[in-house]
Amino acid sequence: MVQSIQNWFQQLAETHTKWNFIFFYDPVQWERFVSGLWMTIKLSFICLILSVIIGIVGAWAQGAKNPFVRWFVQGYIQFFRNTPPLVQLLFFYFALGQFTPTYSPDGWLEIPIISNVGWAIISLSFFAGAFNVEIFRAGIEAVPESTTEASEALGFSRLQTYMYTVFPLAFRVSLPALNNNLVNLVKTTTQAMAIAVPELLYEMVSIYNDYSTAQNASMLVLFISYIVLVGILVLAMSRWEKALQIPGVGEA
Repeated sequence: MVQSIQNWFQQLAETHTKWNFIFFYDPVQWERFVSGLWMTIKLSFICLILSVIIGIVGAWAQGAKNPFVRWFVQGYIQFFRNTPPLVQLLFFYFALGQFTPTYSPDGWLEIPIISNVGWAIISLSFFAGAFNVEIFRAGIEAVPESTTEASEALGFSRLQTYMYTVFPLAFRVSLPALNNNLVNLVKTTTQAMAIAVPELLYEMVSIYNDYSTAQNASMLVLFISYIVLVGILVLAMSRWEKALQIPGVGEA
């Protein structure tokens, strides 16, 4: 069955030279495609988790009594929301990357302790995290003040009130906006190509640079791959949103 599919794509490339799906019949190019797809999935997943954690912590810190903490969080939000993510990525990798320590496994080659993949994770997580802070802040503000007062009346500390009372309710309110931001983050991972992270776009461009007849096929498969990835995320988030919905809240 697999061999028949490979033969069909190879015949298609021979009869229609502009539609050379070489990664579907050449084992080497197939491996490049799969490795790029897997890198995109890993990069997206790690950044999604870290950005949500940043959003949760940042939203809590926005209500801190210490004004310096609030100013720091606000400065972080303004910096990452008001500068292009590609510029942030290049700044982290080329500017801050010059100051990171290195190690030498063979005594000659100096390797930074943070790789290009590491800088992509850091940059993209902070970028999406800035938006998540504001998303969770809006959710917190939607929680009735009486709920917080009741929690404090029971002797809960500010952190306990946030963890056990305010945030669980705010999270449900924030899910629709969070869904949009996480989808945007998955699409933004393509910018990691600028610092040679071997994600899907990087690998597909490399393939059609090596085989010019594969350009149309590469871009078509790339387009479909991201539709599938984003579709899976949207479906999962929608089901999660329905599962966490409080009966009577948000219903017409």
